[in-house]
Amino acid sequence: MSDRHQNLAIIGHVDHGKSTLVGRLLYETGSVPEHVIEQHKEEAEEKGKGGFEFAYVMDNLAEERERGVTIDIAHQEFSTDAYDFTIVDCPGHRDFVKNMITGASQADNAVLVVAADDGVAPQTREHVFLARTLGIGELIVGVNKMDLVDYSESDYNQVVSEVEDLLNQVRFGTEDASFIPISAFEGDNIAEESDNTDWYDGDILLEALNDLPEPEPPTDAPLRLPIQDVYTIDGIGTVPVGRVETGILNVGDNVSFQPSDVGGEVKTVEMHHEEVPKAEPGDNVGFNVRGIGKDDIRRGDVCGPADDPPTVAETFQAQIVVMQHPSVITAGYTPVFHAHTAQVACTIESIDQKIDPSSGEVAEENPDFIQNGDAAVVTIRPQKPLSIEPSGEIPELGSFAIRDMGQTIAAGKVLDVNER
Repeated sequence: MSDRHQNLAIIGHVDHGKSTLVGRLLYETGSVPEHVIEQHKEEAEEKGKGGFEFAYVMDNLAEERERGVTIDIAHQEFSTDAYDFTIVDCPGHRDFVKNMITGASQADNAVLVVAADDGVAPQTREHVFLARTLGIGELIVGVNKMDLVDYSESDYNQVVSEVEDLLNQVRFGTEDASFIPISAFEGDNIAEESDNTDWYDGDILLEALNDLPEPEPPTDAPLRLPIQDVYTIDGIGTVPVGRVETGILNVGDNVSFQPSDVGGEVKTVEMHHEEVPKAEPGDNVGFNVRGIGKDDIRRGDVCGPADDPPTVAETFQAQIVVMQHPSVITAGYTPVFHAHTAQVACTIESIDQKIDPSSGEVAEENPDFIQNGDAAVVTIRPQKPLSIEPSGEIPELGSFAIRDMGQTIAAGKVLDVNER
């Protein structure tokens, strides 16, 4: 186990071998328990397909996915020498966007799977656009299914140039992408170098994953701590509870809660039932602030430094992607926005631009409506005060999901905030 962690998105077109690659990574890093492999091995042998146990593991995982069975979470993590990886798996476009935006699974980097025998497909474009929109840093491109093109270097080069064109279109720096010829099914260039691609001399996949830049813990950003609950505890008083998203909470700090607009000095910070002098990003804490009563603050408030308080939006401009809506979205629509711990009804005041998801270019200025699959820049007015930050400054508090009729209909990130 490493003490360094990465969230890794596996993206790409549906038939290009993402599940097989996930399975192969889990298998090669010893993350699929031995008994699971053994069980599949016996099944394979009974059916006269010895040696196919790996494929069996994959097929069963793929099948479980298709049936919507959630795979044991242990199956979604693997470790290399450098990092513990959590896979933000993206079987479908919708889940991917939702997972990416709900924050906890914000991917740091991504592996894009493109089949050598098929090249860039519609979902390849969408996923690359989303990856860029949602701020993924580095892209490792696995040109998969090399076994199906007889490990041909020219076929590989053809796919690399197609993908490079796509990256240029969506302004994803090609210097932030690396390419590897792989076969997830056969195991070429995943955990060890393949004799089948003697023309390739770059990193294999596990080396490339080890070399990913370490995500910067957001300790340098100003403190932002969204409040989940507020308790009253005998002998202490009012104790807001939440998770530090950015910055550091120290005993003795002067803090401000927004949008409730109250503040005071931090008297104590408690974590796992022990008093601590400070808390850092990722820490779940309870803390007590001098002079703050139970009715002064509420869930959805954000705590920050008194001299750099959380931003409260009068309106904000955001880029959104519509995932599922039964009809069309027009100006005046008022669904519920879920941003960090806040849930606030917000009105889409204007639809400013429709964006082409395959290129990131503006497709239409001030369109009348947007619908499923559209990406757009919109201006939003919260119906009651909401603390939210531009994602370019504090990404942890700059994304949101839009819900209506019991489902997530769109997701987005804040471009800029017009403060109250």
